[in-house]
Amino acid sequence: MKIKILGCSGAKFPGHNVPGFLLDDEILFDAGSLTGVLDVKAQIKIKNIFVTHAHLDHVRGIPSLADNIVVGNLHHRVNIISIPHVIKTIKRHLLNNDMWPDFTIIPQPDDGVLKLVELKAGKSMKIKNYIIIPYKVNHTVPAVGFLVEDKKNTKRFFYTGDIGPSDYTWEKIGNTQIHCLIIDVSFPNSMEEMAIKTGHLTPNLLREELLKIRPQPEKIFITHIKPQFLKIVKTELKKLRMKNLKILNDGDIIRI
Repeated sequence: MKIKILGCSGAKFPGHNVPGFLLDDEILFDAGSLTGVLDVKAQIKIKNIFVTHAHLDHVRGIPSLADNIVVGNLHHRVNIISIPHVIKTIKRHLLNNDMWPDFTIIPQPDDGVLKLVELKAGKSMKIKNYIIIPYKVNHTVPAVGFLVEDKKNTKRFFYTGDIGPSDYTWEKIGNTQIHCLIIDVSFPNSMEEMAIKTGHLTPNLLREELLKIRPQPEKIFITHIKPQFLKIVKTELKKLRMKNLKILNDGDIIRI
C-alpha cells in the first residue's frame, strides 16, 4: 500500500494543505486537498473518494474536481462514499445548485460526474484487493474513520479523520492489528478543554487513546495539527518518547 499525503493540516494556511490521503493513486480519503495539489491527469485517476465527515476542510476539493471533469469534457466518473448523514449533507448543502451545481445529474441525470454512495458504519466495501470499513468516531458531527485492509498482504491502516476521545471506536475495531494508524492531534495540551469540546486530540489525549488499543499499532502517524500550534504540539509529541510515532508533512508517502 502506498499512501500519498496531499494535505494533513488542521487549517488552511500558506504552505499547509487540509486533509487528503491518496491510496495507490485511485482511492482518496477526504478531499480537503485535491485539485490544488494534483494535475488533471492525476485527478482523473481517482475513482473513489471516502469522506470521514462533511466539514468543509474535508470536502472542499470535490466540487472543483467535478467541474474540471466536465469542463475538460472528460468521460470520468467518481464515487463519493460515506455514511448516510455525510452523503445527505453533501447533497443538501454542497451540491444543491445554490452553493455549487449538482454534479450528480451533470452532464446527464442518469450519468452524473459524481455518484453519492451510502455505506453504513461497520459495513465493509471491497475495492480491488482492499476491504474498507467505516467506524464511528467521536466528533462534533456524525463522522467515521476508515479501516483499510489489503487482503493480498494482510496489512491494515486506520485513518481516524477528526477524532476526540473515544472508547466506542476502539471497542468496535476490537483486537484487529493496525499496522499503520493515522490519527488526529490538533491542539497542544494547554487546550485540552477546547480539543474535547471540538472533537479532537492533544498529545496527552493521544497517549490515553493509545492505551485503549490492543494490540498496539505498529506505526503511528500524526495528522491535522493546527498550524498556529505546530511548534508546541511537535515538542509535546516528542516528549511522549514514542519511537514508532511520526508527524506527517504534506507530500509525504507512507508505504505499508
